[in-house]
Amino acid sequence: MKNYSKKLTPLEMQNLCQSFRKEIIDMVYIAQSGHIAGPLSAVEQYVALYFGDILKYNPKNPNWENRDKVVVSNGHYAPLLYVTLAEAGFFEKEILKTFRNFESILQGHPNKITPGVETSSGPVGEGLAQAIGMCLASKLDKNPYQVYCLMGDGEQQEGSIWEAVMFAGKYKLDNLTCLIDRNNIQIGGFTESIMPLESLKQKYESFNWKVIEINGHNLKEIINALNQSKFVNDEPTVIICNTISGKGIPFMENKPEWHSKTITKEIHEKALKILNI
Repeated sequence: MKNYSKKLTPLEMQNLCQSFRKEIIDMVYIAQSGHIAGPLSAVEQYVALYFGDILKYNPKNPNWENRDKVVVSNGHYAPLLYVTLAEAGFFEKEILKTFRNFESILQGHPNKITPGVETSSGPVGEGLAQAIGMCLASKLDKNPYQVYCLMGDGEQQEGSIWEAVMFAGKYKLDNLTCLIDRNNIQIGGFTESIMPLESLKQKYESFNWKVIEINGHNLKEIINALNQSKFVNDEPTVIICNTISGKGIPFMENKPEWHSKTITKEIHEKALKILNI
């Protein structure tokens, strides 16, 4: 199947990560609302997936039947998703300035009105089941596309996730790859204080999943893991991406209060100075 997607060099992808962090800060500042720390922590994962010659997509035809599917279960990562889709060519970058405006195609959480968005999402914990439905459709239709489900670690505390995990393992959905942004923080604080998840790797393995654990800020490791997942047979794959919440802005890093917060002019200028943009 032809791949219409962009492929960037390692240096171009590294530069893009820096640019994406700036765009996320700009979007939330202009909107005066939105989620910050999570999107900043997962930048490398989105850049690797969309620009590392992994994903099959056609921005000129978002509904191309042979495209791979991306389900964003943690919908509050919307600023990062939108920056990625704009860079990929699904819509003009100028539209990013309308984030969270009432009539914008870029709402606070992903919506199907946005080109390149597969499912609407808001409440976390639902995306994995949606992705599984797409995997089953792929096998029934004999259309061998891959399905990628992007999740946060906080939603791993939900029963709906583990029902879906059991199902995918039982039915050997080897066309499913999940990436968990393991930044150890959720809206109420640190995951291990609220509802401990470890050992997350062993939990998934016990449900017959292939588990790959990596540094979620290392583009090479992410791309290698994504490529490896394409050759896994008879079991789904989960890539646990160990990351830093608020990555790239030291005063935001590992701080639960930056999950979602208004950005003042002073903070905006300080963040851009740190990013050297």
